[in-house]
Amino acid sequence: MTEPTAKQIQTEKLYQQWGLTDSEYQLISEKILKRLPNYTETGLYSVMWSEHCSYKNSKKVLRKMPNKSSRVIAGPGEDAGILDIGDNQAVVFKAESHNHPSAVEPYQGAATGVGGIIRDIFSMGAQPIALLNSLKFGPLKDGKTKHLVNEVVAGIGGYGNCIGLPTVGGEISFEDCYEHNPLVNAMCVGLLNNTEFKHGTASGDKNLIIYVGAKTGRDGIHGATFASDEFTDTKNKQRSAVQVGNPFIEKLLMDACVEIIEKYSDWVLGIQDMGAAGLVSSTAEMASKAGSGLILNLDKVPQRETEMSAYEMMLSESQERMVLCVKPEFEENVLNFFKNFELDAVVIGQVTTDKQYKIYHHEQLVTDIPVDSLTEDVPEYDREEKQPQRMIDDKDYHFMPTIDSLSETWQKMVQRPNLASKKHFYQTYDSQVKANTLVRPGSDAGVVRIRGTKKAIAMTNDSNSKYVYLNPFVGGQITVMEAARNIVASGGIPIGITDCLNYGNPEDPESFWELDKSVEGISSACETLDTPVISGNVSLYNEYNEVAIYPSPMVGMVGLIEDIKNVTTSAFKKAGDLIYIVGQTFDDFNGSEIQMEQLGQLKGDLRVLDLEKEKLHQDLIHQAIEKDLVTSCHDLSEGGLAVALSESAFENNLGFEIKTSLTSAQLFSETQSRFLVTIAPENQVVFERLIQEDFELLGQVTADSSYKVTTTDETSIIDGSVVKSNWKEAIACLMKSEV
Repeated sequence: MTEPTAKQIQTEKLYQQWGLTDSEYQLISEKILKRLPNYTETGLYSVMWSEHCSYKNSKKVLRKMPNKSSRVIAGPGEDAGILDIGDNQAVVFKAESHNHPSAVEPYQGAATGVGGIIRDIFSMGAQPIALLNSLKFGPLKDGKTKHLVNEVVAGIGGYGNCIGLPTVGGEISFEDCYEHNPLVNAMCVGLLNNTEFKHGTASGDKNLIIYVGAKTGRDGIHGATFASDEFTDTKNKQRSAVQVGNPFIEKLLMDACVEIIEKYSDWVLGIQDMGAAGLVSSTAEMASKAGSGLILNLDKVPQRETEMSAYEMMLSESQERMVLCVKPEFEENVLNFFKNFELDAVVIGQVTTDKQYKIYHHEQLVTDIPVDSLTEDVPEYDREEKQPQRMIDDKDYHFMPTIDSLSETWQKMVQRPNLASKKHFYQTYDSQVKANTLVRPGSDAGVVRIRGTKKAIAMTNDSNSKYVYLNPFVGGQITVMEAARNIVASGGIPIGITDCLNYGNPEDPESFWELDKSVEGISSACETLDTPVISGNVSLYNEYNEVAIYPSPMVGMVGLIEDIKNVTTSAFKKAGDLIYIVGQTFDDFNGSEIQMEQLGQLKGDLRVLDLEKEKLHQDLIHQAIEKDLVTSCHDLSEGGLAVALSESAFENNLGFEIKTSLTSAQLFSETQSRFLVTIAPENQVVFERLIQEDFELLGQVTADSSYKVTTTDETSIIDGSVVKSNWKEAIACLMKSEV
């Protein structure tokens, strides 16, 4: 193929196909380069100036997030964030979205999302210890969606299982708005056995740039641009933009990178994953952060396809590749080290001091541009904002459910796909490989022990986009606080978050308003908890035919459990234990699962969240767990008290007998700041003295599996074994059905 000339690119406006606007192209050609960029250079700018790489539409909003605390060692700007957990150890974590690739090629899209997030962790020198995921799909009503779900789940499991990392937590939900725009958010957590880490920088004149890992192919070209565009009926088939993963090479690469940084730290000056935008993003970012320039020789790049152009090699997002910066005296050491792991490792360039980014291909200079022009000179947009009209129209609407039969409603609710057991999916994942998992999927948070210590890491991710749709600010707060309750209910202290911010087109004023307000909500909740946002990503343009998904921020939270004796799960432990609800219950049905069950649509506003009350309840529960008063703990969220009671009873086939001051409808209320707790009877006085107020003794756990429930409306005896069966089989039945 003959590449278009620089003049053709300008006159035919070919740059528009790659996502550059007329004004951006003019800025590059007239102000930055003062000449027309050639084919390769235009390609480099198009990916580096995409939203996925540059955050040009979201930087203004992201600056509102708190990213400092006494624990923060590294925050935004590195491949992953790092928090100090004491004893010269640190936890490293990040989440990334792989939404568009998963919509087009679900198995590889999901698998390479997992692979990419793992590389972000070990590029910091950390040993990955666990994976989580947050998935959103359309309703399970047709073969296409079921195929999509099965393939995404298989891709996540296939990659994680092959590389030998446990998947310990996650969430899956189903709403109409994700039918053409599934969300696949992957999170990885790692451990550093020191508080030193390797920056992703390339510094020092004549230091070497070394390429390590899999060979470069033509897969994933323009993946970053593809991720920064919306889908339409004619624009959703770019399979060439999807990467292909190989977990076995990734395992070698992971082990090699962790070992070289741990044992031979002086050999490596900088290291970075080749993620979005591949070779150009990793090398340009490393040089720009160090205030350096680079010369790259693409003839040295290991290639698995013939006659690749400079454009293709620079923009390829082939997986399992890393870039290292090393001193010349360690060249042979580094190359031989990776050779022992049967990995390609070659010198492809060197650091310069002129701050230029120069690329040679077939001994021709094909790119010569200021390195900062790819990373620092990207225009930053201040988008128009507008509150959605629906929020104004429906502000005073309050949904009230109708409960003709508590038993029937209870059975219906546990069968809702968002509330039913997800074991049908997560049984695909190995949750116990490496034998450090203390709490597997199914409780509030995954928990992984830190060998050689009494400590453990609790981790969770949460995203209730229905709340954010109704009120982005309060919904953003709830997303953080629900994650925090999951950590606290597991015996931990929340210490920090990562996020994936999944939204529609930022050029739409309503979509941008949703992004801005929900980030403000997330930030206010994080400040209350002292949980800085230390990493994350933004995924915009999640639209199909100009209809956006719900605004869907995903919060991945990590907590520290100082002593594994405090690890707590949501399952009731034994008959006779007393059951308490901590926190007040109101008529909070807007945005709830029961609203969707009975009304079939979202409508209304959310109650203002009392952050101080939320923090107080979390602190009291943490104290109760530390005082060894609690036998089980479960946060109350989707589905309310009825669903939480059921979930807690299922694991050990227990039941309960309760009498409450709540109405039957309020059993399904989704009021925030609440916990379901069981304690041994002998601890009643001490527990109630600690909590003081905002609690109700509901009743006790029973040995049989029946649920005897007395509300202000009625007394109902519900067969818990039938509830469990309905809850357990609902998803499997939907996946098998022909409808």
